[in-house]
Amino acid sequence: MENFTNSQKLFQNTTSSNEGVNQDNTYNKTLMSIVSVLLFAALMLIMVSMGCTVDLKKLWAHLKRPWALAVSMVCQFVFMPLIAFTLTISFALKPASAIAVLIMGSCPGGTISNVMSYWTDGDMDLSISMTVCSTFLAIGFMPLSLYIYSTTWTEEFNSSSIASQARNITVPYKEIGTSLISLIIPISFGIFVARKWPKQSKIILKVGTGIGASILIVLAVVTSLLHKGPWNADLPLFIIGIINPLIGYMTGFILAVLVQQSWTRCRTIALETGIQNGNLCATILMISFKEQLSSMFAYPFIYICFQIFHGLVFVTAYQIYKRLKKPSAGPMDSSQSVI
Repeated sequence: MENFTNSQKLFQNTTSSNEGVNQDNTYNKTLMSIVSVLLFAALMLIMVSMGCTVDLKKLWAHLKRPWALAVSMVCQFVFMPLIAFTLTISFALKPASAIAVLIMGSCPGGTISNVMSYWTDGDMDLSISMTVCSTFLAIGFMPLSLYIYSTTWTEEFNSSSIASQARNITVPYKEIGTSLISLIIPISFGIFVARKWPKQSKIILKVGTGIGASILIVLAVVTSLLHKGPWNADLPLFIIGIINPLIGYMTGFILAVLVQQSWTRCRTIALETGIQNGNLCATILMISFKEQLSSMFAYPFIYICFQIFHGLVFVTAYQIYKRLKKPSAGPMDSSQSVI
């Protein structure tokens, strides 16, 4: 009788725990739906503003001689997944956490890199072309990276549910296509505005960039505070979320320097490498993983917060340097080479 009573209590506690997890998942999904709408509006505003900076001749030059683009794509789709994989092995992450880190590392560049590049006097034509190209190439490179690196966990934990889900990760091609369209259309509109009304486009650029970036930053902070789970993540996962964007920035910058790109392009490639499309990562997790979703959801939020934090530190340091440097030392344009 006592054993039966204990079993009842255990069942009730388990049921209550499962209900709590389901409620948290429902709450998180509702929150993400609201955030997605606001995020979409902010991104549209930013992309129109960024389109106002595009010089079609320079953009065509990047596409005609895509050396800088090739460097950034190597950083994005070779080094970032490799860095993510190395970190998961180094910190001996559990399969669920490791796969979340790997998915983020396999994602294309995020739109906020364009804003950061603008604030650091980067090559805007290169920045925008990198974002568009990485989003397009993600259609093929994302599943390839996930196939190569996820086998470590799908083979070792063959019988576990997380392993079976990892073998069937759903790449959201529809969402990637939507992201691509949502980049091209507002950028094209911004280019049209800049050519038709050049004076007004400068106002749109300043106002749109400021408002759009502010919305993104506020959304990242508010969502991190309201979302249930991110700050209860395991310490190793939290540490990876802090250092992974920073390693991405450093990798992009160092590789750009090694191939003798200009300082302007080095800054641009660094920002594009470190900033990932966290919204796409969250979408993949929601589609592909039903169990352990809460624990896996923690990583995209941690990464997003710290990619913005590190980026803003970089922007602040650059703006301080810009104000302190001697007027005689003119600004380096994109045609100058790194020595």
